[in-house]
Amino acid sequence: MSSNTAKHPAQSPIENYLKALHARHAALDDGEVADYIPELANANAHWFGISLATRDGHVYEVGDTRQTFTIQSISKALAYGLALEDRGEDFILSRISVEPSGDAFNAISLKAESGAPFNPMINAGAIATCGQIQKRDGRSRIERILAYLSACAGRPLSIDQAVYRSESDTGHRNRAIGWMLRNFGIIDEEPTEILETYFQQCAIQVNCRDLAVIAATLANHGRNPLTHEQAIAPEYVENILSVMASCGMYDFSGEWLYHIGLPAKSGVGGGVLAALPGQLGIGVFSPPLDAQGNSARGIRVCTDLSHDLSLHLFANGPQLPASIRLSYDASQVASRRQRAPEARQVLLSSGHRIRLLELQGELNFVTTETVIRAALKQAPYCQYLILNCRNVASLDDVTRKLFEELKDSLENQGVQLHLCPASRLLALAPAIAKLPLHADDDAALEYCENQLLAELIGPDWDQAPPVEIGNTHLLRGLPADDLAWLAREMPTHDAASGECIIEAGDNAESLFLLLSGTVEVRLPEPSGKSGKRVGVFVAGMSFGEMGLIDGAPRSAHVLAHTPVVYRVIDRALFDRLETERPKLKIRLLERLACQISDNLRRSNREIAAFKN
Repeated sequence: MSSNTAKHPAQSPIENYLKALHARHAALDDGEVADYIPELANANAHWFGISLATRDGHVYEVGDTRQTFTIQSISKALAYGLALEDRGEDFILSRISVEPSGDAFNAISLKAESGAPFNPMINAGAIATCGQIQKRDGRSRIERILAYLSACAGRPLSIDQAVYRSESDTGHRNRAIGWMLRNFGIIDEEPTEILETYFQQCAIQVNCRDLAVIAATLANHGRNPLTHEQAIAPEYVENILSVMASCGMYDFSGEWLYHIGLPAKSGVGGGVLAALPGQLGIGVFSPPLDAQGNSARGIRVCTDLSHDLSLHLFANGPQLPASIRLSYDASQVASRRQRAPEARQVLLSSGHRIRLLELQGELNFVTTETVIRAALKQAPYCQYLILNCRNVASLDDVTRKLFEELKDSLENQGVQLHLCPASRLLALAPAIAKLPLHADDDAALEYCENQLLAELIGPDWDQAPPVEIGNTHLLRGLPADDLAWLAREMPTHDAASGECIIEAGDNAESLFLLLSGTVEVRLPEPSGKSGKRVGVFVAGMSFGEMGLIDGAPRSAHVLAHTPVVYRVIDRALFDRLETERPKLKIRLLERLACQISDNLRRSNREIAAFKN
């Protein structure tokens, strides 16, 4: 694969899920299209769209999500927010209660003692709400309502004049409600203009995508996730969501909250809007309505979304932090295995094909969605993707299934998915064992690097046969007489697999040249045992140079990973070079400085990556 060749994007498991959900309910023939407003009867019963919008502005869509329809009663929740901004909570509560009524949406439902509507979600409460919205700055009520809803949707909305006229021509029951509200002093003026405002408000045109964005605006403390405009005053968002949760689905509201658990509002145009505070918004559009006046498909879809994705409000805690802590590739942060110069150069130039996302916090559908989106965004430009979950506090079954589907989707694009650390993941979700797991991020990086090097250099890239001292990286190219002198003076040692060559805390008096085998550098644990691996050296490499230069005690254990043979330059021999072979000492110091410089550059790349 060319390093600059993009592949076709992989399919998102979330999009696949929504397509399957749409197909599951597309054939449902329950419900009837509303016809009490003549223009609504023209809707096609087969129209059906589902949309999800995240609080950071990503929108998923399937079906007829761009088909326009009128917002109808969904507008009630938003108009209530505008009324609160205009009049304040105390004034609005003095005119409109927030108690579920248990009645149909168009019931003439007023409190006996005060004449106040039971809540702003039924028609009586919505008309009363319209009466509290002020004319301001030369704009009429409907102009302000239209601008308010447009800000929530993130685009200019308009009124369907044919539906408005139809509503106005047939709205006699609503006119009766308006006059009763005037009789009780709930509205302070003759109701005709208020009623016409209400009819126009219900006739505002939206689509399914708009509903999801409006819901996400509510979920995002009133800030539109697409435009970043503060569309709803944040201090009133909880008021809107509260009445949606208790009253938004009319006389189905209690059962809705019990089973689905999302603040929601429906409309007789076929729309359903639902919000999971702090996380996402949902829009569903399907015109056939059930006996309560709610979209029949909308109820089924939201039920499945809540159950399948664990979206129930009371199953979720407060707003969760970002699930991606860091993102970098193997050209910035490589494994701790030391590589030969050729392999090192290949990883510097092609390490971007290995990408790593460090995750954190609680992984559920909402937080995992951002991970999947990031993974799919990276996929066209990489071959290996590592998810490091060491800082993940919890991982639910929905996330596990999404990771499994992500693995399959990425494989179809030629990308391997790897996860770590294995012990942490298995403790959180034992069934995740089906996925490729590694002990830690270092092991995962090394595995992916090995695969990439085998592809780019050849299957024998990692062969490290025994070498003579003249072929070690430190001494290669030295004059023959210098090599012969060192060969006579440097003692030879060997160690069995597992044997400790250097212990943390030892005096640092020697530099080691590895002639055969592999050694590992491991940090000591408090118990004194070997802990996390921080380096691997193979034949031809050297280690221990820092101690030889500065004399500080050893900071790590060095263990023979396989049987090894090595030569040693100790402090006494190094000091003798000063008088016996000064030019050789200068050459060695220059090469040691280059090695230390390479290590420092690597550290700088890692630090830069960790700052992102």
